[in-house]
Parts: sequence; structure tokens; C-alpha cells
Amino acid sequence: MLEIAVEKRLGDFRLDVKVDFEATGIVALFGRSGSGKTSLVNLLAGLLRPDRGRIAVDGRVLFDDARGIDLPPERRRLGYVFQEGRLFPHLTVRDNLLYGRRRVPRAERAGPHFERVGIERVVGLLGIEPLLARRPSDLSGGEKQRVALGRALLAAPRLLLMDEPLAALDQPRKEEVLPFIEALRDELGIPIVYVSHSMEEILRLADTMVLMSEGRAVAHGALEDLTSRLDLRPLTGRYEAGAVISVTVAGLDLTYGLSELRFAGGTLLVPRLAAAIGSQLRLRIRARDVSLALSPPGDISIQNVLPAVVADIGEESGLGPHGGPQSGSGGDPAGGEVRPQVDVRLDLNGVPLWARITRRSLQELALAPGKPVYALIKTSAIDRFSLGRPPGRRFLPPD
Repeated sequence: MLEIAVEKRLGDFRLDVKVDFEATGIVALFGRSGSGKTSLVNLLAGLLRPDRGRIAVDGRVLFDDARGIDLPPERRRLGYVFQEGRLFPHLTVRDNLLYGRRRVPRAERAGPHFERVGIERVVGLLGIEPLLARRPSDLSGGEKQRVALGRALLAAPRLLLMDEPLAALDQPRKEEVLPFIEALRDELGIPIVYVSHSMEEILRLADTMVLMSEGRAVAHGALEDLTSRLDLRPLTGRYEAGAVISVTVAGLDLTYGLSELRFAGGTLLVPRLAAAIGSQLRLRIRARDVSLALSPPGDISIQNVLPAVVADIGEESGLGPHGGPQSGSGGDPAGGEVRPQVDVRLDLNGVPLWARITRRSLQELALAPGKPVYALIKTSAIDRFSLGRPPGRRFLPPD
């Protein structure tokens, strides 16, 4: 259990966070830049001191101003991976890794936890054995981050903090590092607090999310629950908003190169995935990629037509083509325009799905809660980058 109840004044910014949750798997701290994510992680790590409050990990108190407890960073046994690797340039990769190992107090070098994160296992999981003799100047950005991960892990932390670890990497390097983070989650069982403003990364990696805004934790809970809440759309991102759905690979169409994904709301066809039948995955379907019809359409190219019921209708989204406010559309008569779009939440046999449609379509279809509809989703609309899997569920090789 991670228990946080802290207050901290940083100039004009005030951090006031009270939240507790099970420290298992990957817990994402998500929010816009300036919401307080990094400041909160620095308070956990001991790099900042709260003005008041309490921090505890699995019952071990790290900070408690009322009791006069404030453990220094080296005694908190928390690993920290920054945006940049921050490797020692004069040391080889091997020596950078061993630096983390040597920082473990001798009294804590015994026991199964320390042995579980031995150097051979960490090197193997991160695929960095060919790099051991190199120096940081000879590594790519993705390789540096993998080494930084290894150094933090070899200190045998009780909790691993990762502050925007992929922010400085381009897309190919991100794709290189993400599978290794998933492997660490599944293989080592070390809980991770993962800071990011990238919904794609969080959807792929995390199962629990703490939503940060203006120095506060405004919501926390299961990722699927928070992304389906209409009231949180301004914070989770309207333009990129969508449903997160857990599915099972039920079939492969080798003739047309498609995978069949089954869930409680029906079956989806998507371009073939590198996962075998029986694999459990989690995917996102963006609201802007879902259309609605009152009856099953015929003679169309869209393969995914799913029966649903309208569950809720949100306010107009008022988004322009790049996700920003629509020009001149304040939503009042003086602006001369009205906001053009609305978000409609659908119920597919208990599974939420979102559709973004125009106000005109809303009126012409006479949509209201309880009305049966059909959700239309193109096979190419599935967000493959944020495709993830539940903890402990490895991808199986395709047949």
C-alpha cells in the first residue's frame, strides 16, 4: 500500500495530495504539464521535503512531520529513473549497473527480494549484455534508458519511480524501450509509479491511474473506469479520448490478414496482431473513430458493426481539427457559432464505448439515453501504439 498525504508550497504553486492505493503493477500519474506530477514523485523520493504530511510504503513510514520522521533518499529504498539516463560518463555500462548494486546496505543484501533482481537476470531482461563494456557516449537514447533502468533495479528498490522516462526519445526509441518496461512489470513484480502526460504510454502500461490537476489528485482508480467517465474528459484529453477495452484474441484470418478480438460487447476485426489465439490484450478505440446508425447498414466497407444502447450524452466538445477550441465558438450566441460536436457514451453489454458525432446527427437520429443503436468501427481505427496487455499476460507468438 502506498499512502500519500502531503502539502508543499513551491512559489505560487501549491501541491496538496491525499491518495492511497495498492502499490502493485504500474500506477500512472497522469496530467498536463504543471499539474504537479514530478513534484509529487520528488516528494516520494526524498528530493523535496513536504511542508507537512505523511508518506508510507507498505507500512514503512518515509516521512511524517508529526512524528519527526524524514528518511533521506538513500534510506528510502526507492529507485528513480529520470527523463534522461543520468549515467556516469566515465564508467562503463557494467560499472554504472554495479553502482546501483553497491548502494544497497549490507544488512539488506540478503533475502529473496535482493536475489530476484540479480545482475544476470536484470541484464537479460533488459537485453543489455552486448553493451556492458561500452561507455554512455557510445549508446543510443533507448540504450541509455535501459541501462538507467537496470541501475535503478539493481539497488533492489521496494518501489520504482519513473518520471517521463520516454519523453526525450523519438518514436522508434520509445517502441524499443516499452517492451522492456512491460517485462520488468511482469517478471520482477516491483511496483512502479510511472509519470507521463502521454495517454498512449499509460494505456499500454498501466492498470491504475492517478489523475493530477493543479496540484491535486482529482481521481484515482482502474484505468478503464477513469477513461470512461464523462466528467473527467477535460483532464484525460477530449481530442484523443476513447474507450479502453479488454479483449481476447479469438481467431486469425490468414487469408485477409486479420485478427478476431472477442469481448463482452461482441467481436472486433483488426489488422493482424503479433499475438496468438488466447492472448489477452487491452486496446483503445477513440471516440472520433466511432460512427452510429439506427439500423445495421448494408453494402459498406466497415467490418465492425456492434449493437449498443445509448447510455449518456455529454456536452458539446467544441474541438477544432487539432484538438484545440473551435475558433469563434464560445458556445454563446454572441460568438456567432455553436460548438459542433457531442460525445455519446454507449453500453455494449456492460462495456462502455464512446462515439463523437455532430449535434446535427444527434438531432436527426433523435438520440437519447436508452435508445438502441449500432456502433460502426473501421478495422484500421484500432490504436495499435497503445495496445497493451494486463500484468502477467505475455504475448504469445502468432501461429
